[in-house]
Parts: sequence; C-alpha cells; structure tokens
Amino acid sequence: MSGTAFPFSAVVGHDDLRLALVLNAVHPGVGGVLVRGEKGTAKSTAVRALAALLPALDVVAGCRFGCDPAAPDPSCPDAPHAGGSTTRPARLVELPVGTTEDRLVGSLDLEKALSEGTRAYQPGLLADAHRGVLYVDEVNLLHDHLVDLLLDAAAMGRAHVERDGVSVSHAARFLLVGTMNPEEGELRPQLLDRFGLTVEVRAAREVDTRVEVVRRRMAFEADPAGFAGTWAAADAEVAERIVAARDRVEAVRLSDRELRRIAFVCARFDVDGMRADLVIARTAVAHAAWRGADAVAEDDVRVAARLALPHRRRRDPFDEPGIDEKDLDEALRDAEEDLGPEGPTDPTDPPNPTDPPDPTDPDDDPGGGAPDEADGGPDAESRAGADPTRSGPTPSSGGAGRAGPESHTPPAPPREPGEAVEAVEAPQDRPEAMGAGSAMPVGAPARLSRVAARRFTVPGVGDGAPGRRSRARTDTGRVVRPSDATPRRAADLHLPATIAAAAPFQHERGRRGPGLLLQRADMRAALREGREGNLVLFVVDASGSMAARKRMATVSGAVLALLRDAYQRRDKVGLVTFRSAGAELVLPPTTSVPTAQVRMAAMRTGGRTPLADGLLLARRTLAAERVRDPRRRPLVVLLTDGRATVATRPGGDPVADARRAAGLLAADGVHTVVVDCESGFVKLGLAGQVAAAAGAPVITVDELTVADLTSAVSA
Repeated sequence: MSGTAFPFSAVVGHDDLRLALVLNAVHPGVGGVLVRGEKGTAKSTAVRALAALLPALDVVAGCRFGCDPAAPDPSCPDAPHAGGSTTRPARLVELPVGTTEDRLVGSLDLEKALSEGTRAYQPGLLADAHRGVLYVDEVNLLHDHLVDLLLDAAAMGRAHVERDGVSVSHAARFLLVGTMNPEEGELRPQLLDRFGLTVEVRAAREVDTRVEVVRRRMAFEADPAGFAGTWAAADAEVAERIVAARDRVEAVRLSDRELRRIAFVCARFDVDGMRADLVIARTAVAHAAWRGADAVAEDDVRVAARLALPHRRRRDPFDEPGIDEKDLDEALRDAEEDLGPEGPTDPTDPPNPTDPPDPTDPDDDPGGGAPDEADGGPDAESRAGADPTRSGPTPSSGGAGRAGPESHTPPAPPREPGEAVEAVEAPQDRPEAMGAGSAMPVGAPARLSRVAARRFTVPGVGDGAPGRRSRARTDTGRVVRPSDATPRRAADLHLPATIAAAAPFQHERGRRGPGLLLQRADMRAALREGREGNLVLFVVDASGSMAARKRMATVSGAVLALLRDAYQRRDKVGLVTFRSAGAELVLPPTTSVPTAQVRMAAMRTGGRTPLADGLLLARRTLAAERVRDPRRRPLVVLLTDGRATVATRPGGDPVADARRAAGLLAADGVHTVVVDCESGFVKLGLAGQVAAAAGAPVITVDELTVADLTSAVSA
C-alpha cells in the first residue's frame, strides 16, 4: 500500500478525539493530547491523519532546526543563517518506545569529536519535530526520564541539551500526542498532569457503526488514492478552518467573567495546582476560535473542562480517570449563580445598611440570622451538605457529590503504631456473608493511602528492565567501572579509562606534541548501574483457613499496599490464588496495576488449602513469562498461613508437597518472600517451613506495611 494517510474526516466517530487534536493544532499552548483506549480503536490512524491537514511551513534554507524565516531563533545552533527560505510540509515525527536519550535530545557527534577534535552537535527528534507533530505511541511504556525530557520541552517550547561537553538550546514547539492502552500500565500522575487534554476512546458497540468502520477501512486498503480523493474536499475544509482559527486565536477575548467561571469549576473539582486552569483557559480560547467566535462563552469553557479535567481528578493509582457530565453541568450552574447577572459578588463586601430586607427571602434576616451560602458564611458548606437537592461536587469531596446526612461516613479512628490496616466493613465483610466461596473483602484504597509497603528487592544485578526496584545495569545510572566493550554512544564513553588505555602507545604512534592519538581499540565503555522493574507475582492463600473476615481484610489491605508500591516502582504484577481443589492464575503478568486491584476485589475464598498447586502454578507462570520478557527478573510474594491440606497426588503428604514445590522455585533462582498470615495464640510455624525450602525470608503481615509520618503523629 502507498504512503497515503487515511483521511481525517473519514474516521468514524471519536468526535472528542478529533476535536482535541484540532484544538491543539489551533493553539499549541494547550499542551498536547493523551489518547487512552483499548487496542484497535484508530488512535494512531487519527493522529497520522491530522498531520496531513497542517499547513505547509516556510523554513530557513539549510537550517536543521526548521527556523521560521520571518522570526528565526536568535539562539539557533545553526545561526547565523545565510538567508533564503524554502517550503516543506509539517512533519510527523514518531518517537519509538525503545529510543535513547541522545536520539531524543541530540548529542555530541562522537566520530567528529575523536577524528577532527571538534565538538559537533547532532540534533535529535525534538529538533526534527519543531513546528510539527511529535507522536509517541504507547507513551506509558516509554522510559520515565525520556517522558520527563519531552514534556519539559513541550511545556517550555525549547530543548536544553547539557551533555557530553555540549551546551545547546534550540526551539522545540510541537503538537505532542501520546497514545496508550491502559491495560499495559499507567503513566505516573505527575506526568499524566503534563498533558493538556485527555480523551478516552472505545470501539463502538453499535452494529451499524462497526460495519461502517470496516467498510471504510477496506475501501481505503483497496484504493488508497481513490478513497483519499473522495474525502479530499472534507479534509480541505477542516484544514482551512484550522488556518482561519490560528489567525483568529490571538484576537479571541477571554473575559474576567469566563475566567472566574474556569477558576470556580477547577476549585469545585479540587484539582491540584494551577495547570488545569491555564489549560482550560487556552482550550476555551481555541474552541471559540474554531467555531469562529470573537469571545469565549460558557459552552467553550464546558468543552474545555470536559477534555482537560478527567485525568487530573485521580487521587490514587487505583482511581479511574473520568468526569461525570452531571457533576460538570452542576458545577457550571453553580458558577453561573456565583457570577450572577451583574458579575461575581465579593463575599468580603459588608451588606449595605440602606438596602431594605427582602421579606420573601428566608435568608435575608435583619435580626442577624445565618449568612447566605453565596456570601461564604461559615455554615454555608454544612447547610449545603444537608440539602438533598444539591448533589454537585465540592472541593472536599473531590467531585463525588455533596453528601447528605444519610451518606456521611465518620472519619476513621487513628491507628496504633504497627496496627494492620483493615478494610472498611462492607456487607460482604460480615461473618454471615463469609462462607465458602464468598467474595473476599478488599481494603479501601482511601484508607490505604496512609500506609507504605515495605520495599523488597531481588538480590544481584539485573539486565535493566525499566523501573525503580532492584539493582540493574542500565544506560542512565551511575558509572561503576569501565568495560573493554566499544561504546555505542558518546554518553557511554569512559574517558579516564580510554585515556589510560591509549597513553602507553603515544610514543610508538608518533606523538611529538600536545594532544592524544586515539584508536578505536583504546575506547572503553562505562558500565552504569541503576534500578530496574521486576515481575512481582503474588501467590495468595484464599482457602477456608484464611477466610476469617478480619484476617482476610488485613491480607487484602497488605496486598493493595504492595500493589501501590509496584505501581510506583514500574513493576509488572501477576496474581495467583489457591483454594478448594486447585490454583488459578487470576491475573496474568501485566503492568496495569489497577487491573490487579480489580481482580483482587473479585477474588473468592473458602475451601481447602492446595498450597503446592499454587506454588507450581506460580513456577509455570514465571517460566512462560521468562520467554516473553527475559530481562525482567521475578519476585514471588507468598501470603499464606502454611496449613497445606491438599496433596498433588492421592495419598501424598500436603506439607511435604508444598516444601518440594517451594524448593523447585529456589532451584529456578526465583527470589521469594513469605508473608506468614498465621494468627492466634497457638502457632504451628508451617509458613516458616515453606520459606526455608524456598530459601526465602519470612515476615508477618504486621511487618509488611509501615505507617507514614502522618499516622505516626496521629497515633
């Protein structure tokens, strides 16, 4: 098939996605688009189609950084420019997941530096993307330090390179678009916030829509040029609107009234920082320009908030991103009441004593009644919470709605130091609901935000799967020693070792003056050590001996704390449970930690204890994963009381089988941690026997999590 892009106008549905891309094209200051969605939903197709609609660029002839002839960058590394200009299409630069830092920002030209003795800078992908589109597919799989670099460049409009003896700054203004499948892992919250807008895309469930998608795609594959010609007029209209909106956007007026509306909505939804306010303001201006208006209106603010707020409301890695349209509508209605017909009322203004009281207003009490909610009185919030007709989000509720007395939850009592975290009691937590096969109660994430998991690491040095848990050889860590290997890039060069290798041969190479004569055989690479992510496989005993409500709630709370720790350290996680007659792989290894939490909540408990089966299934799971991802070392976390009651063969010894299975894990070189969940006055220590067979340390559930400073002070 030819290089013809699928027409932007021919994309079926995905109205929010197309609108978000267009608004960023109109006003690059919006800050980029993050497209979240399941696989096969035309995310990449829509992004590539947009690039074809962007207007052609006038660039300085011969400038590697794409300077605008009308306003060239005075600090451009290629300056001074000789003059002359040329026209080229706007570029779509794709950033591969496996790219390196020097390829992204540029680096010293190592060959010229060694052969000619000059410090020549080789531009990277950020320079190529200037005034175009930088597209990052699977941005959630990109190394964190690379995401930091490209988001900083997108925010500042410049790329600063300080490395390899090179100090360069060049313009890097581009439309940043990232796509991701949440099932493969999430972005860190602080990085998620750096994207201006986010869009959730899903495949249509309507049959007619799906039929149309297939029909158009097959028609495009059969005749790309003919299909593109069919939609050429529609695409040309969109391109013309983008150009007209770009010309108009600087003249669009954002009144103080609409600015206050934006601030009110952001405060109502309790978003962190001020970036949301700025993004909504810029997006509202872009939307007004896109529809041909001269001033921002309430509808522009609504569209902007709907695109800019969903990913900024997450308080926890287990929270689902999104925004309730009803909550947004109610926040806008409340904002309109706050603004009033004549503009906002200053709550600090004292009442005018010459104004007569309104006898029809029950709150206008000349005898000194409670102040009105709009005036910001001290009881306004409590009276609003008692009004069942008001259900909009408040800053204290994080947009979840104002709770009336019937839904008020009292604060949890402070925990004593070392006290295990318990789940908030739900109907299924009660003893009568905890029979065999019942759903396991899961600790509430809000309660678990006060604890931190103990850090476990895998011994030795790994090969460097991206993450922050165990020691590993990486490209970005600290230098530990030189190597005889030839460096692949300038950053890998171990300069002292290279000089030491070349020094003994200077005389026989004919050196007679200053300088150093180097050969390729002298070059030494720097071995670096950093942190890697691991495969953390939870093996959880869900049998009847573990099914006591309080104990299972404690175990689930501990696992959730460990899942949160795995999220922060960029690990893969998997979940094996064993109960009744066998073991089950509840969650195949994945980087989507929130998915693990959902599976954990649906786990069943009760029955006998096939501990050996659980360990053997864990071993098979690790063996399969070792083929798929050989660089990621495993860490098994076994939570059990050790009371095995099911043998792997008829007439066998269940405890002996469990020890034998644990020994097989040790023989495979798998590092295991055993969490002893046994409780009561009489303890058999069976979990310790399994740990000894696996060569694993043993800790108790109480030792698994540690209270943070806030809990310690409260206690």
